[in-house]
Amino acid sequence: MTIDITAPFRLDDKVAIVTGASYGLGVLFAEILATAGADVVVTARSVDKLAETATMIEDLGRRCLPVAGDVTEYADCERVVAAAMEEFGRIDILVNNAGWADDRLMRTEHCEPEMFVKMVNTDLNGLFFMTRAAAPDMLRTGGGSIINLSSIFGNAGSENRTAGYFAAKGGVNQLTKLLACEWGDRGLRVNALAPNFFVSEMTRTLLEDSGMATWMRSRTPLRRMGELPELVGPFLFLASPASSFVTGTVLNVDGGWSASGGYAQNEQPWDEWNGEQGVPIGAVTWSPPST
Repeated sequence: MTIDITAPFRLDDKVAIVTGASYGLGVLFAEILATAGADVVVTARSVDKLAETATMIEDLGRRCLPVAGDVTEYADCERVVAAAMEEFGRIDILVNNAGWADDRLMRTEHCEPEMFVKMVNTDLNGLFFMTRAAAPDMLRTGGGSIINLSSIFGNAGSENRTAGYFAAKGGVNQLTKLLACEWGDRGLRVNALAPNFFVSEMTRTLLEDSGMATWMRSRTPLRRMGELPELVGPFLFLASPASSFVTGTVLNVDGGWSASGGYAQNEQPWDEWNGEQGVPIGAVTWSPPST
């Protein structure tokens, strides 16, 4: 028997929706889908950036429909789905990528309540709104694949101090499992992708200069940060028929971070960061206690 190992990863004649597709991982996910053969509906609040994503997809030889919308507004989610159905007649893949995090890393006792609400509203409520809007058509046309963007911080606590983000991503993981149980009998698979920090040309300098990269490497078994190409395989696996018997899974792409229940042994140098001098203020190097 001859096995074509590439065929299960093809997405020819499939239609995908990607939220938050104006920058970052949303653009990467849209590119992966188009490269594998799918036509793509891209949505985000930034119309100008969506146009750039659409051009990239069309240059790959696929059709693209940009639709401006805010996932925290259910009417916008319904409008995106309606536009996709009118243009393509079906939705096979939904990528719930849109999200927001408060990068100030404030301790919870100092976090403004409205910031907690904003993160949960975008990262969890918005994800549910888009799923709720798309699922009836996906179920009616034979199912497909929903990929929810989670995070390693949906799996466990950490000293990373963004309470709303942790709460939202934990909710994403549980919602993923619930919907997989509800919709599996009708061929609609629901999984989540939970990345560690991934470096890009935009974030590499910031992560290194602030000390965040050193801290993350200290508690990641592979002792390094992830690189964007390392998301291609896991994402395409979940999107494609290659994962046809996989649902309700939170796929950790984290260098082993989630395998540990430990706590970072390095100090957190961004607590007191001197941007002018480019060095941490009062950074302490960890050493074993004397016995």
